[in-house]
Amino acid sequence: MRVLIADKFSPQGLATLQGMVDEVIFRPDLKSEELPAALSEAGASVLVVRSTKVTGEAMTATDTLSLVIRAGAGVNTIDLKAASKRGIFVANCPGKNAIAVAELTMGLLLALDRRIVDATADLRAGQWNKSKYGKARGIKGQTLGLVGFGMIAREVAVRARAFGLKLQAYSRAPIDAETAEAFAVAPVASLSELLRTSDVVSVHVPYGPTTHHLIGRDELALMRKGSILLHTARGGVVDDAALAEAVASGRVRAGTDVFEGEPAGGTAEFDNPLAKLDGVYATPHIGASSDQAAAAISDEVLRIIHDYFAKGLVHNVVNIVSDRVARFRLIVRHVDQVGVLAGILSALRGEKLNVQEMQNIIFARGEAACATITLEHRPSDLLLDKLRQKETILAIELRATGASA
Repeated sequence: MRVLIADKFSPQGLATLQGMVDEVIFRPDLKSEELPAALSEAGASVLVVRSTKVTGEAMTATDTLSLVIRAGAGVNTIDLKAASKRGIFVANCPGKNAIAVAELTMGLLLALDRRIVDATADLRAGQWNKSKYGKARGIKGQTLGLVGFGMIAREVAVRARAFGLKLQAYSRAPIDAETAEAFAVAPVASLSELLRTSDVVSVHVPYGPTTHHLIGRDELALMRKGSILLHTARGGVVDDAALAEAVASGRVRAGTDVFEGEPAGGTAEFDNPLAKLDGVYATPHIGASSDQAAAAISDEVLRIIHDYFAKGLVHNVVNIVSDRVARFRLIVRHVDQVGVLAGILSALRGEKLNVQEMQNIIFARGEAACATITLEHRPSDLLLDKLRQKETILAIELRATGASA
């Protein structure tokens, strides 16, 4: 098995991976447009990327590719539709960089409140201006509103509590009472309510069609005068042009690590008006870039690859159907012989019953096995009777799952 790593990767993780698979092709400086040719040349079964875009062209460049791993959380740089069409699994490493992003989020907030960047710049220019920079509001007692309440937002909440911030959160997925109590966060019914009632707003949602410009001109207009917007999610979740207008008007200040149309590589020319404003502190998408985060992500990538090759399991897969209704579960205990499962599947095909999931477990000594097959529609009694009459079938049980149409 060959693995192509098309981005930076932990040296320790790379050494471990080289002992796990047949060959590792490590090309950390590979550009997105070079990826199709590299995949074709390498004949890799697994592709590991971080920021490199994986297009439909890359998916079709070789017949050997079966798994793409995003060494991070977001998968917006991977063509999921093309991957699904080709039967290629796409997995990610959710939560492994959550602490790193949370630390940067808090760093941006503290830096904005105390104007650390500006004070440092003046000192480097030979100017001592204690009168100007000795004034700050302080963040204790302020209300921090979290947009989204996934792993990163929860890590932010833990750190914000240590600074005495009051916490509230808006999430499209309901926040249950137990979670709210554990993180001392008050759930808010709507995004508009959160924006109106927060001194600091921190954005932590994935980017996609439903979150494109989630924070735009209208939303920014709801924020309190003098409030702060922190954006360490993904470029495009916030409307950069609208945010620049709000900052230029003096209504809000902002700390951002991500931008719309940001460069894909590690170094590039960058010309975004938002980053040039006095009321903005910005970093070049480094939220997940810590040694600790890199090690955690590396360990998760290794776990995904190991279990994929050793057990056929794909952890954290993001492009499989999860909302199909499986109404029936067919449990077949059978003799562990070649062709038995094929016969069962052939019988199901005869009634045009599509198998949604299947697991086959071998008992000790390898004489018998148990297949569990989930189906959307009920097999006929005639089919079940025919299967029971086969000598290789030990027992059959049909269970309704309780799922509704």
